[in-house]
This record gives sequence, structure tokens and C-alpha cells, in this order.
Amino acid sequence: MTQLTHLDTERLVLRASDPALASAAAAFYRRTRAAHARWNPPQADAMCTVDGQRERLAQTAQAVAAGVSAGWWLFLRGDDGTAIGQTHLSQIARGVFCNAMLGYAIDPAHEGRGLMREALQAVLADAFGRLGLHRVQANVLPENTRSLALLDRLGFEREGLAREYLFIDGAWRDHVLTALRAPDWPANRAPPT
Repeated sequence: MTQLTHLDTERLVLRASDPALASAAAAFYRRTRAAHARWNPPQADAMCTVDGQRERLAQTAQAVAAGVSAGWWLFLRGDDGTAIGQTHLSQIARGVFCNAMLGYAIDPAHEGRGLMREALQAVLADAFGRLGLHRVQANVLPENTRSLALLDRLGFEREGLAREYLFIDGAWRDHVLTALRAPDWPANRAPPT
């Protein structure tokens, strides 16, 4: 499968996870760590360092090469230095599951402008096109109404509630389970072998 270096949208360039983005990634996590703490599991301090990000992005690049992950960093068109968000597909499974887990985050300074929706539309088109996935899941804290509204707008369906799903902000937190299926995949079409 061909690996992409970027995805372009009207206002964004999504750059594939690469150790060369370590400085921009570390700066993103330093800027957003406190604001995102209520939504994410605890982060190691290395997430906010260039060396820590270089190592993490190298691991991500290996996972992408192995076909089990796809990661993207969001940059406004014309600004190659400041990452304003990230999104990733992890736990990519093939065979009869043909599924991935979606994660995403945006700098609070850029919330409410439709940028994450724009980015996720491109990522989902890639997931259902080039990556050949049947289904993408995203799990969200029930109180994260902005994120749930975004998933609703993208067509994700709510499938249930996972009790005490992840340890976040000092306690085990429930998550709303959502998923989006490939729109053009007939129910009787088998997965690729």
C-alpha cells in the first residue's frame, strides 16, 4: 500500500507522522496539555519534549509501515511550523474485522472553526479509500459534548456505553462508543484477503 506524506484540505495540510515533526508535536502538547487533561489519559512528561516526540514519532512511523496505524498532524495552509492538531487511526485490524480506532485533538485556540471536521473528513475518506477499512470507531467521554457533536456531524452512530473504560483525570471514566461504517461497502461484501 502506498504511504502518503500529506493530505490536503481547503484550509489545512495534514502531514504524516514523522520524526521530523518532533519540535512541532512537542510544542503542540506543551500548549494543549492542561486543556486536554480532562479528556485524555495522563501523559508522560516526554510527550512535551522534542526527544520524547522524536522517539514517539519514530515508533508511529514503524506502525504506519507495518499497516497498523496512520497518523496526521494538522497545519494551517501556509504555516509549516505550528501544529494545531493531530489525528490518528490506531489498532488497524484487517481480515473479518477491517476496523480502526480514531483519535484526535485540536489546539483550543482553533476550536469552533470546523477545522477538525475538515481534517477528519479527509482522514475518513483515506480510511475508507486507500486503507480499505470497513469501520472506524471513536470513543468519547459523555461530557465531551463538542466531540460527540462533531462525530454526529460526521455520521458516526452511537453504539453504547463502556463503563469505566479509561483512567482519565484521576478516575475510571465511562465512554460513549461510536462507529462509522464505509458508506459504499455492501453488507454482503467480504473483506479483502
